[in-house]
Amino acid sequence: MMNDAAALANMIPYDTIGLYEQPKPRFIFKMPRVVPDQKSKFESDELFRRLSREGEIRYTGYRERSIEERQARFLNGCREGHTETSFVASGTNLQLVFNANQNPYLHDKECDFEKEHGKVHIKSYFIMNGVCVRFRGWLDLERLDGVGCLEYDERRAMHEDAILRDQIDRYNQRLREFEDTKRAYRDNRQDEMEAVRRGVVSGGIGVGASMWRR
Repeated sequence: MMNDAAALANMIPYDTIGLYEQPKPRFIFKMPRVVPDQKSKFESDELFRRLSREGEIRYTGYRERSIEERQARFLNGCREGHTETSFVASGTNLQLVFNANQNPYLHDKECDFEKEHGKVHIKSYFIMNGVCVRFRGWLDLERLDGVGCLEYDERRAMHEDAILRDQIDRYNQRLREFEDTKRAYRDNRQDEMEAVRRGVVSGGIGVGASMWRR
């Protein structure tokens, strides 16, 4: 059984980094939403390999309530565009959000009550552990169980990859500017110290010290 918290762990923001005293920049790097090679991770990661195979799923909401109330709440949740499911084999829980629009002219419905009598077919798109995926499955409206799997969402992965590349480019630019500022500050400090040293050598400070000794 996979630990849900570990399986669904997401991004943690970096803390502010202060590398020297003056000046103090707010230099923050925001953790990317996706990993650099999403498809490779989806195909090689053990969790994704398990979830990519069709398996039994169940509705997990309101477990302490009666079956009639759970059925009603499940139905209402689907009509509102959300539900909670679990992959039975791995114990992985998913909070699914989808478009509940019941427009009959939509060809690719994300919540479809008409495809099969007594069932609802659901599609949900999200980022899981740095990979763009699509949940696809169905649940029986009475039993509240069914079959589902995760699929690699290549179209959204390409979009997120473009955002990632842009984010890395901007980060590298800010890093170069940061290093230039730090270098300029260090050079200025060296110039100031050199000026002080020359003043001591020329006697500007040394004379005062001699008079104090007298």
